[in-house]
Amino acid sequence: MNPGRLGSIGLAIAFLSLAVPAHAATIEITMENLVISPAEVSAKVGDTIEWINKDVFAHTATAKNGDFDVTLPPKKSATSVLKEAGTVEYYCRYHPNMKATLKIEP
Repeated sequence: MNPGRLGSIGLAIAFLSLAVPAHAATIEITMENLVISPAEVSAKVGDTIEWINKDVFAHTATAKNGDFDVTLPPKKSATSVLKEAGTVEYYCRYHPNMKATLKIEP
């Protein structure tokens, strides 16, 4: 193979690696001892939220604006992919004192 062509291929591969979009993050939110932790989370559209219920009773992650309503049986987890930017306040329907905020950036 021509050495000049090999250099061009290497340069093309280097540029392609820079053009690959960033991977979405997975963010863990835990419900334990009737507390949502962390109570405030920043994320981006496309990120995945992993809701983890460590309690012995069921919880929900219910958005006040209706964006999501995740039911979490005891000692189980679930995931949601964030689709829209904005600030979402949410709570547990079974334990309304459990409240948190999710700030989603574009």
